[in-house]
Amino acid sequence: MKKIKLLFKIGYVYHKAAFDPVIELLLDDNRYDVWFSLEYERKRQFFIDRRFRPPVIEEWKNQGYRFTKETKGFDIVIAGDTIKNARVYGETILCFLNHGTGIKNILYRNLASVPDHRYQIFVEGGHRVESIENSGALGKNEVHLIGLPKLDYYFQGRYGDKKAILDKWGLNPQKPTVLFAPTYKPTCLYMIKDDIFEQTKDFNLIVKLHPYSWMGKYAPHRQHRIYERRVGKYPHAVLLPYDEYNIVPYYAAADTIISEASSTVFDFLAFRKTGIVFDLPCDRLKHSDGQPLLEIDNREFLKGAFIHIDEGKDIGKAVKAALNPSVEMKSVADEYREKYFYELDGNAAKRMVEKIYQLYEEGGHENRN
Repeated sequence: MKKIKLLFKIGYVYHKAAFDPVIELLLDDNRYDVWFSLEYERKRQFFIDRRFRPPVIEEWKNQGYRFTKETKGFDIVIAGDTIKNARVYGETILCFLNHGTGIKNILYRNLASVPDHRYQIFVEGGHRVESIENSGALGKNEVHLIGLPKLDYYFQGRYGDKKAILDKWGLNPQKPTVLFAPTYKPTCLYMIKDDIFEQTKDFNLIVKLHPYSWMGKYAPHRQHRIYERRVGKYPHAVLLPYDEYNIVPYYAAADTIISEASSTVFDFLAFRKTGIVFDLPCDRLKHSDGQPLLEIDNREFLKGAFIHIDEGKDIGKAVKAALNPSVEMKSVADEYREKYFYELDGNAAKRMVEKIYQLYEEGGHENRN
């Protein structure tokens, strides 16, 4: 029987975290011939973007992952971002699984920029379905509500050994753990670069920067250097290295999170824990064409469920409040969770794989790019 040839277009290494549960299912399914591509990894040095091959790629190859530069001949292509020229992949079922959910509006802008492409878009909740449909960028695309595969391993209990995760980084399992996971733009990392360390001395602190903060292309190298210079002075803190690409185990280890407009604060809602949102002046945050950077003002996002602060000096007090949320806060969080997530049951990847196979079986040009 002819196998279904499928390509995971990873883009950047950190995109793979969104794919991992889907990859596992498809590699174990003998109906598929699975391949991978990784094209965009670059680091800027002396104003030049140079190709960069993280060591983890060799680990994946040793695990049996097969990488290719070919673009033609695939029945199915799964991407974590929109593709500038999807036509180079020929007639294929082009699937989109967002590498990072959240409140930025880049997804809708990217879809609008490629109106002739046809994606099968897999989304995490009812809000995303409505937002795409109301964005004016739906075009030829179809949207499928499946949940968030990225979080499946958490809900399957694979990251249940919190102590092992903390021990790996020399942190104290007896203390509550704060995860600081800012995005690279718009970011609070410059504003709280000292407070985040000083205000968390009674806790463990795990700093997980956005991968772009290490690469120098979309954000300056200054972003990671700020934290590299400081973390050594604080034994309660660890700065995760660039190649620690998957944040999900650290969601499991953390008791609360601090972020601003990152997809991490969106994801954290799923775990029935209380996070802390650092408020930014969203009315001034614009793209170069004047359009808002964020879909939802982060000063209003998860209001009533998560703690909101706008000064670094309030971090310590906010952490204590997040560790002891009120009954009302938990109730509001339940309402948000229902709005933003579908079936947090560890089976989102399974639903995605089943839908992809159904689209393939239906055949015809109506499902293809």
